[in-house]
Amino acid sequence: MTASGGPIEIVLIVGGRWHDMDFVRLQLLHGLDAHDRVRVRVFEDYACADELAQADALISYTCQVQQAAQDQKALVDFVNGGGRWLALHASNSPVKPPKLAESSKLPERSTFGADGGFGPVAQVLGSRFLFHPPIAPFVVEVVGEDPLVAGLTSFITTDELYICELHPPLRVLLQTRDETQPVLYRKVTGAGEVCYLTLGHCGGKRDRVAWATPQFRQLLNRTLAWAAYGDAWPEELGDGHHPVSPGSLGLIQRPVGFGQQRAHHHGV
Repeated sequence: MTASGGPIEIVLIVGGRWHDMDFVRLQLLHGLDAHDRVRVRVFEDYACADELAQADALISYTCQVQQAAQDQKALVDFVNGGGRWLALHASNSPVKPPKLAESSKLPERSTFGADGGFGPVAQVLGSRFLFHPPIAPFVVEVVGEDPLVAGLTSFITTDELYICELHPPLRVLLQTRDETQPVLYRKVTGAGEVCYLTLGHCGGKRDRVAWATPQFRQLLNRTLAWAAYGDAWPEELGDGHHPVSPGSLGLIQRPVGFGQQRAHHHGV
């Protein structure tokens, strides 16, 4: 890892299914460009153990990306050894195909297998994706105290509301009002830490509504700064630079209201 005052080495992994990964990769690189000391190595999957061993931080935006056993070990060792992992949106999505839930209480919900292809990573990451309802507006509430959420109040976003299997202990900072699911949390493992932000779906040029939410952009700025500097991140870098401009997103608002009935999807 980097000596104090030297370059900050970051591994960025963006890849997988169901999302506009090119858009996401561009936005994250643009956001990291605000940090002069940051140096970024970019990958599409987790087969980067050598680079990860030399990194200060890992940032992931992945969906159903396979992790080989050696990749899982590298991720666990990275966090245990003091690395910072900023996991975004679908990074906790398994790779095994879904199966219909056996519980009669969830007749319309499809969930992923018990392991999902994550092995020991789920415990370090703190959660594993199960399903989400169709994209619709929902309320996000501030439930913890932390510089990452300082000054924020409850807000409405139009995004995927993730229902997850949780692996505590988690320090939850934001959660949904209706389903009481974590939206932003931190989890310490060994000498390192995971910061997980579940927001940020982007399915294509006509599906970037979530990225236009001002609170999401602010949270993205702050969590990127956290990934770079840890808790010593400069406030002006967390709030003074906006990697995403609403006018540049080509947004088309979905015609979905709070009162609309929402079936449950297993896709991410």
